[in-house]
Amino acid sequence: MEKVTIDNVRNEVNPMQVHDVRRPVSDALGTDHFAMNYFELAPGDSFSGGLHTHHDQEEVFYIEEGTAVFEVGKEREQVTVEEGEVIRFEPGEFQMGYAKKENGNEVIGWAMGAPGSTHDWEELESVVSCPECEGEVPHATRINSEGRFEFTCTECGNEFAM
Repeated sequence: MEKVTIDNVRNEVNPMQVHDVRRPVSDALGTDHFAMNYFELAPGDSFSGGLHTHHDQEEVFYIEEGTAVFEVGKEREQVTVEEGEVIRFEPGEFQMGYAKKENGNEVIGWAMGAPGSTHDWEELESVVSCPECEGEVPHATRINSEGRFEFTCTECGNEFAM
């Protein structure tokens, strides 16, 4: 049995600095088969920083306070998720969530995923603009030794870091 207080879980923000508070609760609990992250988002802040999918993991987001907007699929359909609501994404489904850009709309939310407590970077894909293809296309995604995101275009093989 493990027990933690959210405020005592270390704050580990996204390398792209798209939010100020992300607490990897599953790391603190030592889970092996379940990921759980606590977020506090200011208006416009993002859970992840970009449209992405986990080919090996289903994700569920619970919005405890505030209003979040999720862009879903490569078409970026917008889905609003209010306080007290939950949204699920199946493996392979592209999504990106953020706090609705509205004064006073701070979001407290939870991101949960299974199976696995950490990312399998071989199974993560992000949609970003490729400088070579000149369009938004899927990219293999990983964290490099400097702690930055590194992308490889699935169309042309171009590599770059952010």
